[in-house]
Order: sequence, then C-alpha cells, then structure tokens
Amino acid sequence: MKSPAAKKLFVMMVLEFFIWGAWLPLIWGYMGKDGLAFSETQITWVGTAFVIASFLGIFFSNQFADRNFAAEKFMAFSHLVGGLAILGMYWVKDFPTFFGLMLLHSILYVPTISVSNSIAFTHLKDAQKEFGLVRMGGTIGWMLAAWPLYFVLEGKAGAEAVAASRNIFLVSGIASLVLAVYSLGLPHTPPKPAAKGEGSFAWLRAVTFLKKPFILVLFIVTFIDSTIHNGYFLMAGGFLGSSTVGIEAKWIMPVMSIGQVAEILTMAMLGWFLSRMGWKTTMILGVLGHAARFAVFAFMPQNQTMIIAVQVLHGICYAFFFATLYIFIDAAFPKDVRSSAQGLFNLLVLGVGDLAAKLVFIPLQGHLTTDGVVNYKELFLWPTGMSLAAALLLLFAFWPPKDLDAPAEVSH
Repeated sequence: MKSPAAKKLFVMMVLEFFIWGAWLPLIWGYMGKDGLAFSETQITWVGTAFVIASFLGIFFSNQFADRNFAAEKFMAFSHLVGGLAILGMYWVKDFPTFFGLMLLHSILYVPTISVSNSIAFTHLKDAQKEFGLVRMGGTIGWMLAAWPLYFVLEGKAGAEAVAASRNIFLVSGIASLVLAVYSLGLPHTPPKPAAKGEGSFAWLRAVTFLKKPFILVLFIVTFIDSTIHNGYFLMAGGFLGSSTVGIEAKWIMPVMSIGQVAEILTMAMLGWFLSRMGWKTTMILGVLGHAARFAVFAFMPQNQTMIIAVQVLHGICYAFFFATLYIFIDAAFPKDVRSSAQGLFNLLVLGVGDLAAKLVFIPLQGHLTTDGVVNYKELFLWPTGMSLAAALLLLFAFWPPKDLDAPAEVSH
C-alpha cells in the first residue's frame, strides 16, 4: 500500500471492524443469567438487530449514501450517532432500552460496511490488487478488539465479570466516535446523481440488475454461502467443546480465531490469486473451503489436531468468496448504485443468511440430538452438501460477460 489514500482506507477498515469486534463475541454472556438475566427470547431479539438493520439499510441508508450525501460525511454521521447509542448501553440494564439502543446502533452501523467498501473502491487505483490489502485491516481491527477483551475477561466470574463485561460498550463506542472524526479526513466521495432517464431510487435500480442471469446466480450462491458461513458460528463452538473433540472452553475462541489469522494472509494475497484464477475459480474455491472444513468435522471428529488445523480454511472461505464478491459487485454495477448494490448483497451476508442459518441449523441440531448427544456427522453433512451445490451452481451457471472489468485471466 504505497498510496496515501490506501493507507487511510486501511485505517478506516481497522476502526470499522474494531467497533464490531469489541462487543459481538462477549455480549451474549453479558446478557445471560450471570449478567442482565435477559430471557432467551430477549437475547434473540437483540441478535436480530443486525438482520433488521440490513433490511432497512438497502432501502434508506445506502440510498442516501449513493444519491444524497458524500460517503465520508455519511460515515461520520452514522458513527457519531451509532457510537453514542452503543456507549449508552454501558449504563442501561432494562431490555426495552437496551434493545432500542442496539437497534439504533445497528441501523446506523450496518450500512457503513457497504459504504466503507464503496469509498475504498472509489479511491483505489487497482481495486482487484489492492482491496484485499485494505480489507485486511478489517480483520486486524476485529482481532485487536476481540482478542484482548476476551483474554482480559476470561476467568472472571460473578459480579466482577458483569462489571468488566460492560466495558465492551465503552471500547466499541469510543472507537465509533474516533472513526466519526477520522471519516471527515477520508478522500471526498461525492453522491452520484441518477443517470439520465433512470429513477431516483438507487436501491431499486440495483435490484433490477438481478434480471441479469450472472447476477441472479451470484445472488443465490451468496445466500447459500452466507447461510453456511453464519451456520458455522452457530455450530462450531458446541462441536469443539463436545466430548468427542474435547477442546477446553477457554480455548474455543482462540482455536476459532486461527481462521482470522489465516484470513489476514489470504487477504494479503487475494489480488495475486484473482489475477491468475479469475472471478469464477476464486469464488468456487472459497465456497469449497466450507465443504472441506465441514467434511473434516463430519468424518474426523476425534482427530483434534486435524479439527484445529482445518480452521485455516476460514481465510479461504472469507477472502476467496466474500471479499471477491465485493470486488466483483464494484466492477459489475454502475457507479451511481454501488453502495446500494453492496447493501443488497450485504442484506444476504448480514441479514437473510444469518436468519436462515438460525432457522435451518438450530432446529436441525435439535432434531439430531438424542439424550443430549448431537449426531454431528449427519449435522455437518448438510452444510457440506449445500457448499457443493453452491460450487456446482457457480461452475455451470455463472457466466459474467467477457467485457466486465475483470482480471486479465478470467476463465469462463
């Protein structure tokens, strides 16, 4: 990253995902019986805040960022108000106010994931080579927040743990306010008026692109892959801590974080892989990463070493599919709807996919549990099969046009 713009964008990504990483891994224990004592239903409602925000974002927030406000000012406003909202959660203990603040934070935060991508793509000279390096900052930011907080709070119990856990909202809120100020110094990214003859609704124009077969296929595959991706986080913790695998509870998060270290390395090399393999092959490998990981879970559950080692595939799963997806969207959609297009696909990644994972895998795991013992082999064969189906769909039905702004060696 030689250009000053790329360095600024890298720091933007660090702060963007630091905000999220500070609270997400630890909020669930804080809301539980040893903390706020919320019911399972109430905790589920808090967990749906991102889903709700991803739906609203495509119609409102991303529309504003595309057509009405400079993107950097949108970022500044969203992180200012969203930061104050999550700061308020430090003091709140009743469910209605707690949920209201989380919903407000989510509605303002979720669209900034799409908008930060759009800012990056606008100002990178070669997004296919540089975006992986810039987006790598997001993974680093997440780890800088989540890891220290986890190890500081690990081992604490009772009132001490509850008091300490509240600090996640202070850390996240302060980071959000810092990003609000920092955003004002980002490269200017003005709104893009509707093209002549086009309607004023950027989100509606983005949706019309689903009429293109290659976009529709990618949309369907993104839904499947997002469901599998979110399902991994629902099922992996219990599996790793089961008597079959036998990883101690305090080591489950570090083991799962191996994938994030691998993600950093894969992100750094993404441009190199894209230039040699092209859109299709890169995304197929990203989807197949899930199939390989879940197949190991299904057929080698007693091989703890292999179970731990296969976590490195997370880097391929995320970078090769999701990061490549964001680069492809930037190349495939017109400039005046790119934030809305990013939001449309993030609707799947952060919203519908997350909801589908909960609706599919939680009941499925319950159905495959007998006397407290989960039939993990059958459970993990489901996401393995879904991954293979998605990869085949890409292989046989994803045909982007040859004149798309793609790597030189795109294979069709």
